[in-house]
Amino acid sequence: MTPLSGRLTQLFGAMLAVAAMQAWSPVAHATLGADITSVESDRQQMKGQLRVTSAAGYAVHEIQTPTGTVVREYITAAGRVFAVSWRGPMMPDLRQTLGDSFQQYEDAARAPHALRRQLNIDHADLVVRSGGRMRAYSGYAYLPALMPQGFTADDIK
Repeated sequence: MTPLSGRLTQLFGAMLAVAAMQAWSPVAHATLGADITSVESDRQQMKGQLRVTSAAGYAVHEIQTPTGTVVREYITAAGRVFAVSWRGPMMPDLRQTLGDSFQQYEDAARAPHALRRQLNIDHADLVVRSGGRMRAYSGYAYLPALMPQGFTADDIK
């Protein structure tokens, strides 16, 4: 096997694993840029418990699923989802979670990158950090244009 074919095999394997995780994971529907009504449908779909906390200029709607995954949806004062984070044994459905931004995520995931277990996307209109291993996934995504004044990526937990 040549070094190039070995790398291609590894890349294909990683892409297949991501697709399988998304196909078999509980669905999370927090769509970036969508309005606050998506939170209740997310809670129902995930059969999770909802906890809401407020901060200056935004609110955090945290959904804990029966499997232990925690999904946080960050909502602007105007009622739009500007960020989503996840942590736990299952990945959320990123196609639904990222909504219109999913194609950018998918394109970046297909491109060769140095870290097999981590994906970093830094576009002007979308930032994603995703990584982990089986039963220990975490990540976040946000839309810089919707972030409240004074809010930074470090505020996403």
